[in-house]
Amino acid sequence: MAAAMIKALGAGVMLQALAMGVIAAETPPPAYQLAAYQAGIPSEVLYSVALQESGTRLRGQGTQLVPWPWTLNVAGAGYRFATRTDACTALLVALNTAGAKRVDVGIAQVNMGWNGHRFGRGVSPCEALNPYKNLEVAARMLAELRAQGGDWINVAGRYHRPAGGAPAAKYRELFAKHLSRVTGLNLLASNP
Repeated sequence: MAAAMIKALGAGVMLQALAMGVIAAETPPPAYQLAAYQAGIPSEVLYSVALQESGTRLRGQGTQLVPWPWTLNVAGAGYRFATRTDACTALLVALNTAGAKRVDVGIAQVNMGWNGHRFGRGVSPCEALNPYKNLEVAARMLAELRAQGGDWINVAGRYHRPAGGAPAAKYRELFAKHLSRVTGLNLLASNP
């Protein structure tokens, strides 16, 4: 079933790109395509959010930014870990010391205080470090925000900071640069 879904997804993405007359400059990896498809959002949006939230430059891989799944943000400080086990240990400590509302987790930096319940009741907080689950949760959140209105750049700003303000404006600007890179289109962040 998964193979058929991936095949259909690939064909759908290609048909959509051909219909628009545009082929993306950078194709998001399959995990992003699948999570985005299931949530009904563009995979380029989900990938661009992940680039902004957990992007890092890997040694020996040039200057290109790539999302990193074992990333934490604790009270405004970012941390990247080499393994999921190390990130899980740090996550459990951070939740106990900083509190869930001050901890963002994983490839899409989902806040544990506001959205940790989305990973399932009764599961370890470390489930948020599962990149597939993290992308699934982020994609659903983006779809919910889009249903409230606005273009994808404004939706991304609300994903980062629902209250808006200067942090959301800065995020929109940075997200638009990532989205431009991924789509090959020159996009500008709006300034509502």
